[in-house]
Amino acid sequence: MLDKVNRHNVSLLSGLFRERADLNRNYLFELDSTCLLQNFYLEAGVVMPGLQVANDPEGAKLHWGWEAPTCQLRGHFLGHWLSAAAAYCASNEDIELKAKLDKIISELARCQQLNGGEWIGSIPEKYFDLMARGQYVWSPQYVMHKTVMGLTDVYKFTGNEQALDVVGKLADWYVHWTDEMLKRSPDAIYKGEQGGMLEVWADLYGITKDEKYMKLAERYSGNCVFDTLDKGGDALTNDHANAGIPLSHGAARMYEITGDEKWKTRTERFFKCAVTDRGTYATSGANSGEFWVPPHQQGHFLGASDQEFCTVYNLVRTADYLFKWTGDTKYADYIERCLYNGFLAQQNASTGMPTYFLPLKHGSKKKWGSKTHDFWCCHGTMVQAQTLYPDLVYFTDSEGVIVSQYIPSKADITVSDKPVHIEQTTDMKNYNSQTFFDEHSDFTMSRWSMKFTVSCEEKTAFVLKLRLPEWVSGEPEVTVNGNAVKAEIANGYIKLAGEWQNDTVGLFFPSEIRMERLEDMPYLAAAVDGPIVLAGITGCDCGLHGDYSKPVDIFEPQIEHTYSTFPWKQNEYITKGQEYNITFKPLYDVMDEEYTVYFSEKK
Repeated sequence: MLDKVNRHNVSLLSGLFRERADLNRNYLFELDSTCLLQNFYLEAGVVMPGLQVANDPEGAKLHWGWEAPTCQLRGHFLGHWLSAAAAYCASNEDIELKAKLDKIISELARCQQLNGGEWIGSIPEKYFDLMARGQYVWSPQYVMHKTVMGLTDVYKFTGNEQALDVVGKLADWYVHWTDEMLKRSPDAIYKGEQGGMLEVWADLYGITKDEKYMKLAERYSGNCVFDTLDKGGDALTNDHANAGIPLSHGAARMYEITGDEKWKTRTERFFKCAVTDRGTYATSGANSGEFWVPPHQQGHFLGASDQEFCTVYNLVRTADYLFKWTGDTKYADYIERCLYNGFLAQQNASTGMPTYFLPLKHGSKKKWGSKTHDFWCCHGTMVQAQTLYPDLVYFTDSEGVIVSQYIPSKADITVSDKPVHIEQTTDMKNYNSQTFFDEHSDFTMSRWSMKFTVSCEEKTAFVLKLRLPEWVSGEPEVTVNGNAVKAEIANGYIKLAGEWQNDTVGLFFPSEIRMERLEDMPYLAAAVDGPIVLAGITGCDCGLHGDYSKPVDIFEPQIEHTYSTFPWKQNEYITKGQEYNITFKPLYDVMDEEYTVYFSEKK
């Protein structure tokens, strides 16, 4: 079991991930607090200042789309907003965002009091009664899960006691409701997309040790997905993808608070069923139109609605639990693939807005959400996703420190009761120097040239473990204080043992393009550079002449100076020897262009 370094002690440094996280933070702060609270105010009968709907309905200042007062899913987004804002406050000590967050929590407490002291919903309580009587209501438990999750995260990450008080009173409502359902309609507890409820109740029990939360966790712990997983069956094919993934989080948290191995096994089997046994697109997804595709049949489902973003985010959370328990680098490799080809690829680099799906058919275009008029489920998960990076990088074990993800960042870590400070940066050496283009130009110009600075108040002995990604194409180059070393490599890690005080580690991973074929249509393949899926900027699958086992004969690197994240353009290529040569660039850099990911092989 690894220990995760607390996000309070980790901060992102300049780089691609920091840029995307900052873009997201600014969007959270930009949103109007009254609009964020609009559906809670309407439910509690609060008159919103400045809202003149009767006089000017078209000019009403409201959030719309899935947040519109006419939508049954209204209010889900504020829960995501609370979780995301709280995470920024933890990592960055964001005073401005904290003030906005605290004000919103106080307003939620006011709404709860006006609702009678327990209910704090953006939807009516009667939705639950209608659902219990068999009438369709669009996912009321999904909506309320986001509120419970958001309030819980605000307490966990910022210590806001009022948030814990509000969620505690809401939990009392749930105890009463489930009491009643157990008497007259037990199945209602599992209706309305309740998958996330198990984790939040288990989490609250882990935080407070209040037995009412364990009672609720137990009431939400039965599900047919678990029954099928227990028997070793395929619990997912043709089922709604994201409705089920939160069950794996609940199983994981139940394992952590009870120690019962059955919950650990269920989490492992879920990931195996969703990812390992199913296969994925090169981008990491394995669903189409929000439903799991059959195992190894991804090619037949290439279309405009592949890879719903919620599924990417939530499976990263499942993999994160599994990595923490096992230290197995296959989970960290999977997370890395998701970060580049989901978290970044499905966020607009200019506006921060999400794309619900990641189209993978030829001639695709990403459909971006708007800032105030869509609020899809993926809109909510995206604002949370961009806060997750500090939580994925650093871990400790009995030997020392583990670096799981290569994201520029700094961390304060305790090792053997001694403080250790680590900084990780991209090391594009001498890019202003006349001697830049030398025999080591591949090394000095690559994003996979990294530097780690280790600072300790006194000499501290520990092992620094650096994950060796599965995509590395040759021998990694490692230096300590400028001197090349032959490092031990074991179980997917580069292991550097020593006494550390003021030391610098250099690390370079060689990478190359690989063509990853679809299992059911092996003549179609995607170009993947390290963990990064490349997109051809073309509206059709024109095919590529050449042997896909030798991509070096098909792609020529394009090197250009930039004034952005990297001083030199990274992972961009142009084809050679084709009828029409095509530019390929990271899928996460594609904005509004038409693109194609999978190309036919022409020999």
